[in-house]
Amino acid sequence: MGIAQNLKLLRKRLSKSQEEVANDLGLTRSSYSGYENSVAQPNLESLILFSDYYKVSIDDLVRKDYAQLNETEWEKVDKGVHADIKGQKLRVLTSVVDSSEDELIEMIPLKASAGYAAGYADPDYIKVLPTFHLPFLSKDRKYRSFPIKGDSMPPVVEGSFVVAEFIQNWMSIRSGTPCIVITKDDGIVFKVVHNLLKSEQALQLCSTNTFYEPYTVHANDILEVWKFVNYISPELPEVRLDDNDLSKSLQTLQKEVHDLKTMLKN
Repeated sequence: MGIAQNLKLLRKRLSKSQEEVANDLGLTRSSYSGYENSVAQPNLESLILFSDYYKVSIDDLVRKDYAQLNETEWEKVDKGVHADIKGQKLRVLTSVVDSSEDELIEMIPLKASAGYAAGYADPDYIKVLPTFHLPFLSKDRKYRSFPIKGDSMPPVVEGSFVVAEFIQNWMSIRSGTPCIVITKDDGIVFKVVHNLLKSEQALQLCSTNTFYEPYTVHANDILEVWKFVNYISPELPEVRLDDNDLSKSLQTLQKEVHDLKTMLKN
């Protein structure tokens, strides 16, 4: 069983003819037919084309035997689920270490944040980033610091930096967990995550600022997820007293004024 038969099965699953698929991909019917009939072997450019079109990974397209899939597995293929949401495969994670071989925390400056989605696994990108060390964090986990833009996640304000822990297994994320999510389209986003991977193969991202509507991101569009640990802020969060606290403060102040008047009289 090879790629030719897999292409044929994937096409039939969509209930499309060879001519329809060829037109969708900008190929001639004879070219596409050649791939399905093993007359020609697709090059890397064609494999990427087929991978995007059928929403399967290139590795699965080449190695997996789609004829052996059961209906449940086919339903996952139909939904375009080929991301490693359980962390079963090693995710490429480049790190910087100090002279003692202890991992440092890389800080993504605001100017470098736009390119993070492209350079997150590139050693040349990572090694020039500023680094620092927080001795109270676990040495058994990987941390990175990300810049915060906008006003969607108060009390974390624009200009802050969130220190976050790398998550290998996305299925382990508990709904309601603040996370840095790296997406293909939006790059670095800081949101409260609700885990919909089992039901919808997606994460729902919510802001603490209710002005911003929640939205979902499919697992295939997610590059990395980092769990919030702490943040460094240039501003002190605003402290607001509730009615009870305000009443107690007023009573204390009144008592102090009364004591002061009594002392002056004496």
